[in-house]
Amino acid sequence: MDTNLSTMWWVAGGVLVAAELATGTFYLLMLAVGCAAGALAAHAGLGLSAQIVAGALVGAAATAGWHLKRARHPRSAPAESNRDVNLDIGQTVLVRAWGADGSTHVSYRGASWSAAFAGDGTPAPGPHAIVAVRGNQLMLAPQAKTH
Repeated sequence: MDTNLSTMWWVAGGVLVAAELATGTFYLLMLAVGCAAGALAAHAGLGLSAQIVAGALVGAAATAGWHLKRARHPRSAPAESNRDVNLDIGQTVLVRAWGADGSTHVSYRGASWSAAFAGDGTPAPGPHAIVAVRGNQLMLAPQAKTH
């Protein structure tokens, strides 16, 4: 079977895409873009050295670009405390009393919920904001007072 260099570049790119699908590492897609550049250089009739340079430069530039993009944009909060994922975050509940272990039961959305203290200091009765939901337990912090 006679295969040319462009086919090898495309196969390498396909292997990198498959590896990305298996691992979820987006950087592998950037390296696959580099392989595509090497394949296009091969289709253009450039020599092996030029193909390697093209693949390396494009792959490195794409990887560096993706790294810089991720560094400039902070990651979102985890799903358990992200208001975009869970609309309960930020809602207010009234805590009548806390247990010695920092747990309580509150009425929220017409049901009794188990809750735990997630704020600073000692838990005290009163209005609290939901800051996270872990399973079926609400994590509460004292509600900020506004004047």
